[in-house]
Amino acid sequence: MAFVKICGLTEAGGVQAALDAGADMLGFVFADNSPRTITPAEAAALAEPARGKAKIVAVLVNPGDKKLKKIIDQLAPDYLQLHGRETPERVRTLWKRHHIAVIKAFAVSSARDIADANRFTRTAAMFLLDAKAPKGTTQTGGHGKSFDWDILKETSLDKPWLLAGGLTPQNVSEAIARTGAKAVDVSTGVESAPGIKDAAKVAAFIRAAKEMGAER
Repeated sequence: MAFVKICGLTEAGGVQAALDAGADMLGFVFADNSPRTITPAEAAALAEPARGKAKIVAVLVNPGDKKLKKIIDQLAPDYLQLHGRETPERVRTLWKRHHIAVIKAFAVSSARDIADANRFTRTAAMFLLDAKAPKGTTQTGGHGKSFDWDILKETSLDKPWLLAGGLTPQNVSEAIARTGAKAVDVSTGVESAPGIKDAAKVAAFIRAAKEMGAER
């Protein structure tokens, strides 16, 4: 059964839809350049119904220590998901300081990008593989674009990983079949507008992912 993360949540309806459909992780974005960014206080309120039902993930890009502490103090996340230029040493420092597991995200367009993830084997708990941002944008994720999944056949990863980027209810089964992914992450593919989740799409995505995962 595939593990599913619904990311970029901004409103209570989306959180409830994700929980009702059986999401395993909920992601809240704190990147300044994202249309899905919310405040730590907003995220804490949205996450409250999910405590004990799904893991809470704080999604960040090169967070400074002061900002990160504020988020941790208010949200108390189960994971930190880092999408920036963080080094293995930075990830190790954050783990030792906060004792919160880290998901390190990587922008992928070639097998070399995936192989680079293994530098973080001793510091990150999980990896997330997303498509590289289109030219001309500073937004690090949530583009609704996928990378060539066949790249995953050219390399291997030393940690559990989530597949992200361009996933939808219509293609998630194929994505799992082609990549062997045991965990998937979606944001844009289940939205009616940036940050606004469509309950029917959320339910369809999770159902397709979990049914495909159960068949493998």
